[in-house]
Amino acid sequence: MAVFGAGVFGLRKSLRAETKISDPQTSHTAPTGASRASHAKAVTLSPGPFVPILTPDVPDLPHEMDAGVKVFRLTAEPLKRRIVPFKTLDVWGYSGSCPGPTIQVRQGDRVRIIFENTLPESTTLHWHGLEVPIEQDGVPFVSQKPVPPGGKYLYEFTVHQEGTFFYHAHSAMQEMMGLIGLFIAHPATPHYPRVDHDFGIILQEWAVLPNSTVPNSAAMEFNWLTFNGVSAPAITPMVARLGSRVRLRLVNLGMDHHPIHLHGHQFVITGTEGGRAPESTWYPTNTVLVGVAQAKVIEFEAKYPGAWMVHCHLPHHMMNSMSDLLRDRMIMTADQTEERAMRQMQTLANSVPFQHAPPSPVAPNANAVPGFPQDAFMEMPLDAAVAKPEAYGLPPNWSAGMMGMMTMVRILADKDYEDIVARIKAGTPNPPMKMEHDPSHGT
Repeated sequence: MAVFGAGVFGLRKSLRAETKISDPQTSHTAPTGASRASHAKAVTLSPGPFVPILTPDVPDLPHEMDAGVKVFRLTAEPLKRRIVPFKTLDVWGYSGSCPGPTIQVRQGDRVRIIFENTLPESTTLHWHGLEVPIEQDGVPFVSQKPVPPGGKYLYEFTVHQEGTFFYHAHSAMQEMMGLIGLFIAHPATPHYPRVDHDFGIILQEWAVLPNSTVPNSAAMEFNWLTFNGVSAPAITPMVARLGSRVRLRLVNLGMDHHPIHLHGHQFVITGTEGGRAPESTWYPTNTVLVGVAQAKVIEFEAKYPGAWMVHCHLPHHMMNSMSDLLRDRMIMTADQTEERAMRQMQTLANSVPFQHAPPSPVAPNANAVPGFPQDAFMEMPLDAAVAKPEAYGLPPNWSAGMMGMMTMVRILADKDYEDIVARIKAGTPNPPMKMEHDPSHGT
């Protein structure tokens, strides 16, 4: 077992005597189902009038106190991440999650991160956007020695900033394997206007060949797009009360820029990875470009009830793994129908049972129209396979309209909102959907 570095490349010769190191995490599987810990309960923060951030499908990283220092334990490890019901990837993540668990602190906190590397190669942790001493910056061979497989390292610093930051490996290929997580520094004094709901979303791309589960970290083109490590429709919806003020923190650490669009509402951009923006710079819009290595923080008033989409507006980022479908499209014959496309889609689902709706109508002369089919490939409802409390009450076949970098914010009146919150706390799933066709169809 390697030990912490010393001198220029180390923080201490050993850990403080009173700090206990927990046993290394040995689990290499993702949390079962969609992790909703961030909705049902929030991490405990220092007393203060602010709302902890909720990160759908990603847990919070717990901490313990040691003589006034917040102590976090973070482990880099190989994981399996189910991004949709029929696709699981072999990724790298932190402490059982990909993206890594959200770290929440308050401006002025002293934090200590006990980092352990169980990856098969060396790595480090970089604190993106945080102003830390050079020996804490996490650049291998520059600010520290790389942490070898089986090794540990101690990061410790005072967080004097506030805002939306993130941590990640400082190796490009490791970043593309999933090594990133949110680091949220809540302000010592809450901003005005106050928000009632605060959500975090990490934008990622994955290049996965057909019949493979391992992302190609050197690829320049991508066929799976995720929010918080999950692709629509499997993403857990955000839930907000009608009339509340909502904040979304959007973080991008990938190869592509993403224009993120909110339906039904206008928002203002209130911050970046550099912190809070002066109110004099705010302006109304409904689409924000989140560049590579950037964070964009938006806020809006939840004025209108409904399930409002939040998605990347690049067309190919609003679909899932079209490589197999495009391959089949190239060999389509004159008798190709939407029904056949549906059967092909179910074959791609690796024979995992799930509900799908009857094909939507097509024109009698559809096959004679150049370019047909397009969306015919994509209409594959998975309501039952992605059932969760946050989706309760959505119309049948809602999942057919969601793929790729898509999620939704559900704005609900008081009674409906309280019902959903109660279901989240109780872990009550949706009731079984009524089958409207032969369940053996397409097998």
